[in-house]
Amino acid sequence: MAWNEPGNNNRDPWNQGSGGKRGELPPDLSQLLKRFKERWGGGKGLGGVPVLLLAALLGLIWLLFGFYKVEEQERALVIRFGAYARTENPGLHWHLPPPFEHVKMVNVGVPRQAPVQSELFTKDQNLVDIGLTVQFRVSSVEDNAFNVDSPDDTLRYAAKNALQQVVAGYTIDEVVGKSDVRNSQAEIVAKTRQLLQQTLDSYHCGLQITELTLSKVSPPDALVPAFADTIKAADDQKRARSDAQAYASSRVPVARGEATRSVTEAQAYRDQIIARAEGDVARFNAVLQEYRKSPQVTRKRLYLDTMTEIYSKSGTVLMDVDKGNPSITVPLQQMLNAAPESPAPAAAAPSATAPPASGNDDSSARSRNREGR
Repeated sequence: MAWNEPGNNNRDPWNQGSGGKRGELPPDLSQLLKRFKERWGGGKGLGGVPVLLLAALLGLIWLLFGFYKVEEQERALVIRFGAYARTENPGLHWHLPPPFEHVKMVNVGVPRQAPVQSELFTKDQNLVDIGLTVQFRVSSVEDNAFNVDSPDDTLRYAAKNALQQVVAGYTIDEVVGKSDVRNSQAEIVAKTRQLLQQTLDSYHCGLQITELTLSKVSPPDALVPAFADTIKAADDQKRARSDAQAYASSRVPVARGEATRSVTEAQAYRDQIIARAEGDVARFNAVLQEYRKSPQVTRKRLYLDTMTEIYSKSGTVLMDVDKGNPSITVPLQQMLNAAPESPAPAAAAPSATAPPASGNDDSSARSRNREGR
């Protein structure tokens, strides 16, 4: 029968009626408390004192769990009931032990790395495979811990987006850095770092970029053979151009020297011919003046000088036979001296007797006397 049914004489759940004592414990509960006091209280007058000492010891141990140490390269975030409370610098500190407060350590001194690998479109609508390595550190522990859910993933997505924006302004030859095209990788790195830092600052994620490097820049794997052939052709062209320039550099000075020498020789020949012509003109003018004064004498003189010049180079001996029984003297010494210069080998042998040089003078005198008569 339930304790509150009609006819139960107002009995309570502990089987006591209306006249019973209120507040008395049931037998099972009183035995349980009695056993607890016997075990922990010693069963004598001050049985509660050891329990208090134990509680105080446990409380002291719990408070000791609140001490913590922050290293030089770390910062400590104290979180109270899930909300940010304060930031502690390096050193020994204390906080309310859990569950009231807990500490989150953030390393701000050691740089971290985040690799980024992606295929991006260039300005000339070509694909290029670029690997980027970003080194960063935490600049604000509060922003890094509470403003973004995953700072490292946020950095990777932002780096990929910034790199795509920058690479879209360059051709594939400029990005890859071909030998005959301007290498723009340094500009790409600088612009990507600037744009990435601006993006992270706008997110308030508390990250600072320390270094950014391109670890890989190449066409996609399917285009590597064709691109390698293109680079080889460009290198061959550059080598051929260098060889041609080297050959031109070696030949041009020689050609210029030969041209200078030819010009110098031509100028010298010109000056020589001009001087000779001027001398001939001067001699002709002098002879002309003499001819105008005495034409006959000048004419005969020119004739004799010309014949003398002609026969002086010949081995032929002329004889004047106008007189009978002329005196003949053969100029052997002159003929022997002139023999090597004569083309005829028999010129050295006298074919006929010739008058001496004085005879020639006598012949000339006789000729002049006949003309005078």
